[in-house]
Amino acid sequence: MSLKVISLVVAISWTMGCGTPRVSLSQGPREYLPTDYDHVLSRWTRTEQLIRLAELDDLLTVSATLESWDFRWAYVVRYANDYLLTVEQRRVLLASTLAETNSHYQFFVALYGSDRKWIDLTKPNSAWIVRLVDDKGNETAPEEIVAIPKPGPIEHSYFPYATEWRKVFRIKFPTSTASGPTIAKDAGFVGLRFAGARGSEELHWELRR
Repeated sequence: MSLKVISLVVAISWTMGCGTPRVSLSQGPREYLPTDYDHVLSRWTRTEQLIRLAELDDLLTVSATLESWDFRWAYVVRYANDYLLTVEQRRVLLASTLAETNSHYQFFVALYGSDRKWIDLTKPNSAWIVRLVDDKGNETAPEEIVAIPKPGPIEHSYFPYATEWRKVFRIKFPTSTASGPTIAKDAGFVGLRFAGARGSEELHWELRR
């Protein structure tokens, strides 16, 4: 079985298992156990594919997790349990990671494409540009794109779609600019758009209020 076919199977399986639940960007205390992490990861992860059907060419497969307040809370609970952190270490980690959501929308992103040399989002010759969008017309460029060239045990364990056949990144967008909030308060969805000469694809997180 070719790597292309294997990657397609992994992506399709992940999509079928996740569904598309509505999510909330609201803050506040959560009551999660370490065993809740996989469910929370599924709720905040989306996968889409852009395929040229005539050639069965997988132009772009994207899986992304929106690292929201809710997601980060579940992540810290799981991480603290796995690494046997003290109560104080967990408190400090939780406070610092939750504070980041006030200034940034951050996504953990894994990409696959048949032309691997064109899917490095940090390169000027990348086939794709990425934007944060909503249904109110807001569109924002990334503030930072950081490549994770060799995902380790943490990435493979906590983001299982980050396989060896994909390029992995963390992408940050500001929560506001001089023009105002990058995601409108009354937005119906948060979107991550990938666009270029070969086509475009969007991942949506439908919002509930």
